[in-house]
Amino acid sequence: MPKSVFSLFMLLAAFLLFSCGEGEEAVKVSLDKRQEISFRPQLPAITYAYLPQYSNTESFQRHHRLVEYLAEQTGLPMRQVFPDTFTHHISMFGQGKIDISFSNPFIYVKLANRFGAKAMARIIEEDGRAEFRGQIIARKDNEAIQSIKDCRGKSWVAVDPSSAGGYLFPLGHFVDNGLNLRDFKEVVFAGGRQENVILGVYAGLHDLGSIREGSLKVVENKIDINQIKVVASSRSYPGWVYAYSPRMPQEAADKIRAALLKLDYQHNPRHRAILDAAKFIGFVPSDDRDFDPVRELSKKVGLDLE
Repeated sequence: MPKSVFSLFMLLAAFLLFSCGEGEEAVKVSLDKRQEISFRPQLPAITYAYLPQYSNTESFQRHHRLVEYLAEQTGLPMRQVFPDTFTHHISMFGQGKIDISFSNPFIYVKLANRFGAKAMARIIEEDGRAEFRGQIIARKDNEAIQSIKDCRGKSWVAVDPSSAGGYLFPLGHFVDNGLNLRDFKEVVFAGGRQENVILGVYAGLHDLGSIREGSLKVVENKIDINQIKVVASSRSYPGWVYAYSPRMPQEAADKIRAALLKLDYQHNPRHRAILDAAKFIGFVPSDDRDFDPVRELSKKVGLDLE
């Protein structure tokens, strides 16, 4: 017997010897009974996506109660999906992977122009308006920035090129005050996250940032937001919008719209809990014409809607 084979034989014998201790019987394993493990694909459902301006965890916490409510009210199976970026949200909608889009008005206009998205309802913000603004922020101790004019030549961090409150609205405000993109030291984007803009300004990585109004509350448990000042705010524009894919049956879209408009913040405690989690207080009916001011602003600042 070759030496290598003998060594292998002795190694196996030692393994068996130590595996079966004194008084122990070897366990016989039968391969006659086997169970096939099959992959279970997700059942068909209407997909609901919240434009990822915050983390997926934040998006889920804000909207899972609302998704459950819509499924219950309409009798339609619904599932929340989570695009990674603003661009991913747009592409998923175009590919038919998002049926219901909750997005800022700038993204909505892109979805409508490119893929025929149809507006169904706008949210009513916590301040009672169906509109919102962008804000330009800086550190409170940054004495070099006291007004919008002082932003010239500074480093600007924005949310995303497709962010409304976090980029488009502040850019329009800068243009109205005589500042164009070339007037900044740099313009960088924070991966579509409002939190990243605020934290970048707070840490001194950038001189100023642009966010949607109300976003400072999201990080109030992480940083001292009293160290952040609002340098300026844009004018108000039509608020965040629910839109549906042209692939969706009209009957299903009508059921979802009716369920949204049925939510009663004032008189129904369960509805209040759903809306409190989502950070708005109700809905108003909406259609495509509501967003013409966003189209006009985009044209003025030279941003592409196609």
